[in-house]
Amino acid sequence: MGSTTGGKARYHHGDLRNALIEAAVELATEGGPERVVLREAARSVGVSPTAAYRHFTSHGDLLEAVKIRGQQALADSMAEAVRVHPGLDDPGEEAVAKVEAIGRGYVRFAIEHPGLYRTAFCRTPLAQSSDFNGLEAPEARPEFAAFVLLSDVLDTLVAAGRMRPENRPAAEVAAWSAVHGLSLLILDGPLARLPAEQRDAVVERTLTTISAGLTR
Repeated sequence: MGSTTGGKARYHHGDLRNALIEAAVELATEGGPERVVLREAARSVGVSPTAAYRHFTSHGDLLEAVKIRGQQALADSMAEAVRVHPGLDDPGEEAVAKVEAIGRGYVRFAIEHPGLYRTAFCRTPLAQSSDFNGLEAPEARPEFAAFVLLSDVLDTLVAAGRMRPENRPAAEVAAWSAVHGLSLLILDGPLARLPAEQRDAVVERTLTTISAGLTR
């Protein structure tokens, strides 16, 4: 359990590991993966580095935990975008709309939380031993929720007759690559200079192009 003092979480009692992760998530949100420092997280919650090292053996261990939180937050943004989109009576059109909505939630998260978004895709020593190959995610793993959401939505395209079954394999990679590349162009590339209205129009155009390609 913690409280907030001057924008910083202060740990009093309870789950120290979780408090350290939450403090590190705040650091990542402020400045990306480079800001995630175990000693700084310990200082934020008001404990000694020694106490923090009882829960995280290294900087990489903490960074991996923050990375997973970022991936979960990204999945939440995608799921919320699907939840709030107006439902359509036609199953095929509904499936297409969900594809575009899930992409909209992805890009929105990158724009609104650039530091945490970058952290969600940073390299860590633990990530190198992951069993995720980018094509099929292990089940019941919260850090892969975004991939599972995308896979499920693409399956609805096939079930609704809007995607040919032979086009379904690895379609996640095509859709994921497009929205991820767009997000990075907005954050770090020339699209960062676009006014918000033009940027949003580019996002929508990209999403309709993705859905058109998936349903060709």
